[in-house]
Amino acid sequence: MSHENDDVRFTSSSFKIPVFQPQPPLPFFSRALMKTRNSLSQLIDSLKTRSTHSTRSESLTRTLHSAAELVLRNTYSSLTGPTEVIANFPLLCSASLSLSQSPAEGTAQSEPPSQQQKGQSHTMTRSDEERVLISEVLVRNKDGEELERKDLEIEALTALKACRANSALTVREVQEDVHRIIDSGYFCSCMPVAVDTRDGIRLIFQVEPNQEFHGLVCEGANVLPSKFLEDSFRDGYGKVVNIRRLDEVINSINGWYMERGLFGLVSGVEILSGGIIRLQVAEAEVNNISIRFLDRKTGEPTKGKTKSETILRQLTTKKGQVYSMLQGKRDVETVLTMGIMEDVSIIPQPAGDTGKVDLIMNVVERPSGGFSAGGGISSGITSGPLSGLIGSFAYSHRNVFGRNQKLNISLERGQIDSIFRVNYTDPWIEGDDKRTSRTIMIQNSRTPGTLVHGNQPDNSSLTIGRVTAGLEFSRPIRPKWSGTAGLIFQHAGARDEKGNPIIKDFYSSPLTASGKPHDDMLIAKFESVYTGSGDHGSSMFVFNMEQGLPVMPEWLFFNRVNARARKGVEIGPARLLLSLSGGHVVGNFSPHEAFAIGGTNSVRGYEEGAVGSGRSYVVGSGEVSFPMLGPVEGVIFSDYGTDLGSGPSVPGDPAGARLKPGSGYGYGFGIRVDSPLGPLRLEYAFNDRQAKRFHFGVGHRN
Repeated sequence: MSHENDDVRFTSSSFKIPVFQPQPPLPFFSRALMKTRNSLSQLIDSLKTRSTHSTRSESLTRTLHSAAELVLRNTYSSLTGPTEVIANFPLLCSASLSLSQSPAEGTAQSEPPSQQQKGQSHTMTRSDEERVLISEVLVRNKDGEELERKDLEIEALTALKACRANSALTVREVQEDVHRIIDSGYFCSCMPVAVDTRDGIRLIFQVEPNQEFHGLVCEGANVLPSKFLEDSFRDGYGKVVNIRRLDEVINSINGWYMERGLFGLVSGVEILSGGIIRLQVAEAEVNNISIRFLDRKTGEPTKGKTKSETILRQLTTKKGQVYSMLQGKRDVETVLTMGIMEDVSIIPQPAGDTGKVDLIMNVVERPSGGFSAGGGISSGITSGPLSGLIGSFAYSHRNVFGRNQKLNISLERGQIDSIFRVNYTDPWIEGDDKRTSRTIMIQNSRTPGTLVHGNQPDNSSLTIGRVTAGLEFSRPIRPKWSGTAGLIFQHAGARDEKGNPIIKDFYSSPLTASGKPHDDMLIAKFESVYTGSGDHGSSMFVFNMEQGLPVMPEWLFFNRVNARARKGVEIGPARLLLSLSGGHVVGNFSPHEAFAIGGTNSVRGYEEGAVGSGRSYVVGSGEVSFPMLGPVEGVIFSDYGTDLGSGPSVPGDPAGARLKPGSGYGYGFGIRVDSPLGPLRLEYAFNDRQAKRFHFGVGHRN
């Protein structure tokens, strides 16, 4: 801040939001009230001495032979929240002159006030139309002397509309110009004084300018940045305080709170001696947060199964901070993502007369879990009439012990595929402040080996059996970024169609890295994920690294990295989606763990894994989707993939034995349909070898 602003100071203190009723006028304007009344007496006396030979002067004298009062108009701001509780706070006052005729002599004092007011209103309306000639209009200070600052005199004269030299004026027109001078914002009082001169009536507006601004004291602003206040008042330093400009600044402060959804506003303004402006800011702090469970059918309060602390720890809104509606909205979304609530809402309520708010979170719980059955299609099997169909049976409980811990037990079974999986997840470990989750997983799976080893020429088939157990920890790293680290043990090997272990395929290529029926490995895993808005067309980046740890001499030692990126671009009603993935593995690894290229989620136009199987790979894709009819959209696409010449380096060279090209591209068109199961994809693709192929998939392409 510059040196001239050294007197500007900012302080903060505790406050109480006042009871919702108007407060007395500020002392600053009370003084102006007394001065205005004294000057009005001078106006009346001077008009009484006007020559009786002038008919118009006599008429004006009769009109102004009345009691004058100053009307203080309080400007109010309102704080309106979701609870529809309105709090009015006096902010600024502006003075206006109002003349009302005294009751005529002989009027019965016992006449009802309402009838007196009606008579006064009628008389005032008639007398206000009587005009008197004004020969000169001047602006002076409260002592009748010229203003020291000519710019303020010009401001006052510019504000006048009716009062001009050599004009015939009514009392109402004079009153309206007094309003205009006050409304200009530079003056705290304005008193019209009529002086009888030889040339006619001289109308003098005696004004009292506001003080010059020399400092600022702000109380109660705990979250409002000091720099915002400094920038708002800096231009007015050393200048006469303009009430209209001050009102604009107050509106900007209130707007700052409103834009951020904060419960706060300026509750009081006062101009102190020495040109110090004192602002009082009211910020509604959170007093208490409580959880109320509602019945799914009746909507009445009920007893919930979820522990309240499990919900409360999800909230970023905490006791003692200024309540933000935007932050409350994010908290609602966070609680919904727990997966155990059907509906969530936050209701703010006044916490008595403390100036704080109590938050009541209404929640409706979903059923905790149960059994389910379904079916699907394995994209890894594309030959045979029903070989890709999979049936599933599962039991899930999404709120174990009322702590949002999840247990899933599932079995998927197809003609070849089978997966039995047990997962137990604690989405937020108790006592951890980093939102770390923990997952314990046990899995026994059998998948076809066709992705790498293809169909055997003797019509025999082989499958890869894996028994896996692991422990993973995940946590948010920063906004839109999350990280996962874990330790996984895997026991894997190949079996023939009768279920017997085998170590070589039809081409005598090894099926394990150790030369034994099974390979054992302990894998340290790290994964980092970036997600944009969460929509499929938004940006996404995934980096995954796996390190084989040779704890035992026969266990595999390798390093495997894999990365995927996606970017969506809107082009009018259409959307362009670009994706790129790649990976590399070094060390001793099982041949069936090679990167398989080709298929529905890779290079379309080829069978699964038909392009290549390598230590390295790169796959790029571009597609344009556009709406067609309702939930149906069309798509055109193009894919390219390559193993970067790494196929022969895979143990046994399974790609070379099966004459896989190692690289290829495909292109085509298709339709997408939104369904309860997710997007259904039906695509027709051509590849660079003039082959054509249908692809059907469920869910988004990886």
